[in-house]
Amino acid sequence: MEIKIIEVENKRDLKRFVDFPTSLYKENKYFVPALRIDEIKSLSKSPSLAYCSMKLWLAFINNKIVGRIAGIVNPRANELFQQKRVRFGWFDFIEDVEVAKALLRQVTTWGQSFGMNQIHGPLGFNTWSRQGMLVSGFEEIPPVNCLYNFPYYPQIMEQLGFEKEVDWVQYEMVACMDIPPKVERINKLIMEKYNLRVFDFKDKKLMKQLTEKFFSTYNESFKSVHNFIPLTTEEINSGAASYIKMINKELACFVLDPDDNIVAFAITFPTLSKGFQKAKGRLFPFGWYHILRAFRKYETVDLMLNGAHPDWQKRGLSSIYHSYLNEVYIKRKVRYAISNPQVETNTATNVWSTYERRDFMRRRCYIQDI
Repeated sequence: MEIKIIEVENKRDLKRFVDFPTSLYKENKYFVPALRIDEIKSLSKSPSLAYCSMKLWLAFINNKIVGRIAGIVNPRANELFQQKRVRFGWFDFIEDVEVAKALLRQVTTWGQSFGMNQIHGPLGFNTWSRQGMLVSGFEEIPPVNCLYNFPYYPQIMEQLGFEKEVDWVQYEMVACMDIPPKVERINKLIMEKYNLRVFDFKDKKLMKQLTEKFFSTYNESFKSVHNFIPLTTEEINSGAASYIKMINKELACFVLDPDDNIVAFAITFPTLSKGFQKAKGRLFPFGWYHILRAFRKYETVDLMLNGAHPDWQKRGLSSIYHSYLNEVYIKRKVRYAISNPQVETNTATNVWSTYERRDFMRRRCYIQDI
């Protein structure tokens, strides 16, 4: 059967591109759809498109969509890491190696026209995008900010000669463990030694100032993380700032120095995955209700972001925000916490070794010379 590859060039095809996973995973109970409105905005109006080049393609067999893929050339990333790589993302396909091959070939050819010599992914514009192909944990429901895919995806990638570039791992931990008195004493000493305090989210005036400071600290904190690209001012203003407004204030901890700078942070969200599943990718007519209900009633939380400014790393600040949130989990009777994907070589995840935990999911970025 002939595979036909069509470039997405109009709103109709963009909607078909966004909707394809909904039909592909229709019978799958683990898949969590992204909100349709957010996907369309990301692919057509993302501030990252101010510096990234992107193309979208759909694969057809007998006039039926059987796959999709995005190709992205990110010059900021290539300059930062001294590489010539084209990214692929939004990659979904039926269980057919030829379909996957045709889509990846399209991105490869396009990337070569920019002088690229490697292809890697799944990746988005930056680390705020869903990234990494699931290679284990197929019988788990992922957090809303993480990809899900069928087990045949990585099998086909290996068939096509792609190799592992890096893995991200996730853990599920018991959230409501008692905090040892020794840890509480150490945290108090650290706070007193450096004259630190935990921000009170009721201070709305300071909250406005902290939004900008947060992303400054965020960009500095993750500089050493694999594939990390600092957010631009436009990216912060356009999309990321709204992330702060969505924070459940009870489930976040900002540690401030005497000058009200954020020196460490931890942001947790209620697990919204089942709410998103019930919404089926749409806010209306009733999707918003399912998501709001999941936001207010939960037993599991997702550890979205945590880190410390480089000037404050290795001073024990992670213990402060972990302990602070642990008290909240006990109070709220939260049972489990799921970590955000962490690069497998990141030693910062050792802080979770003191918790009762299990492997939850593993994701992989694949790479191939072109």
